[in-house]
Amino acid sequence: MGLSRGVTALSSISFKGCEKGRRKWFPWCGRAAVWLSAEAASIVRPVRAPLVVHHGVRRRRAAYARVLWTAAELAVTLGLVLLLFVVHQLWWTNRQAQEAARREVRALEKEWAASPKSAPDAGADGPAPTEVPGTAAAPSTAPAPSSAPDPTDASTQAYAVLAIPRLGLRVPVAEGIGRADVLDKGYVGHYPRTAQPGRPGNFALAGHRNTHGEPFRHLDRLRAGDEVRVETRDAVYTYAVDRTLPQTTPGDGGVLEAVPRSGVRPEYGYGERGYYLTLTTCTPEYTSTYRLVVWGKLRSVRLR
Repeated sequence: MGLSRGVTALSSISFKGCEKGRRKWFPWCGRAAVWLSAEAASIVRPVRAPLVVHHGVRRRRAAYARVLWTAAELAVTLGLVLLLFVVHQLWWTNRQAQEAARREVRALEKEWAASPKSAPDAGADGPAPTEVPGTAAAPSTAPAPSSAPDPTDASTQAYAVLAIPRLGLRVPVAEGIGRADVLDKGYVGHYPRTAQPGRPGNFALAGHRNTHGEPFRHLDRLRAGDEVRVETRDAVYTYAVDRTLPQTTPGDGGVLEAVPRSGVRPEYGYGERGYYLTLTTCTPEYTSTYRLVVWGKLRSVRLR
């Protein structure tokens, strides 16, 4: 720094001297000025200001980067968790419940095959089915299934099989409509305090429409006249689909009465006693906002 100042001062003095005696010493002054300027350029280097490092700004940027990275990791993790949950609900629960339901149906059929028949004097093809005329009362010979559970019994063991040929459905029926112990197993649940299959009144069932086996996924495809069978140890009860209530509230208890009639939409239902079947499930799909109801009437009973 001192050297550069000295060279600058010397150059200034030389130029001033040349100005005073420029007429006499002009040639020499010009050469001296050029030489001094070259020397100064070779000695003096531009001095850069010291680099100021703002550590606070750098730390803030690093903190922002960490926050963004953490948020991105959390978003990806949450997305994966939600994806796994959807796969579990829509695929894995169905697979588990459907397999468990198939095993239970096979177990019931094996048990019934090994048990003594209700009518040992029947022919090789079993007794002829008893027809149920019109909507009037069915014949008094329709048997109450001996395998039906006691209404006061808390057991949720399957005791019947529901078969709907149009839907390709064959699932076990258990007492009660609890989610964990009945419906989530892929079973169809029997509403407590409603009639048993083949008996006067209303045999009412509930089943999942989506997830956990979804036995009633396509319940809305049933049409009037479609066959619905309820098989027990003692008999096979054949119902025929009669009417459909497309949508009602979950609290519409009228659809489960002995003479079913919607309390929300009274134009749907019946006005006389009979042998009814009621199938209920959620609607629309993937929600539990409303209930879809399908009613049927007993058509025939065949003893085993």
